[in-house]
Amino acid sequence: MVQIQASIEIDAPADKVWNIVSDLDSEPKFWKGTKEVRNISKDGNTITREVTIAFKDSKCMQTVTLYPKEKIQIQFTKGVIEGTKTLTLVQMENKTRLDVLWDMKLAGMMGMFTGMIKKHIQSGSEQALESIKQEAQR
Repeated sequence: MVQIQASIEIDAPADKVWNIVSDLDSEPKFWKGTKEVRNISKDGNTITREVTIAFKDSKCMQTVTLYPKEKIQIQFTKGVIEGTKTLTLVQMENKTRLDVLWDMKLAGMMGMFTGMIKKHIQSGSEQALESIKQEAQR
């Protein structure tokens, strides 16, 4: 498994940042590696969905658990990516720190490309956090 981390400080309250990141349907707007999201079911704060990612237009199944105003845990349950992506909000004085942590690898024979893909995911995560920051500071 490979861990990828990125963080950003946002000049906005946690509520505002949460409203952006918890709008799961708008994820492709911020996360360029996510091309399309299709929600399959919802049970309380847990959503099962199919996501089309930019990597060879692969489809992945995910279980997303929302911990309101605290974190979003995304478990990749089927597809080319195995592992998790976690977004965590940390309320600071007048700001919010948004952290993302990937703990993932590519599945099966694709595992040998995990290192190459790591740079793309790191860069994409940093761009996504910056886009979320811009949206929240409007």
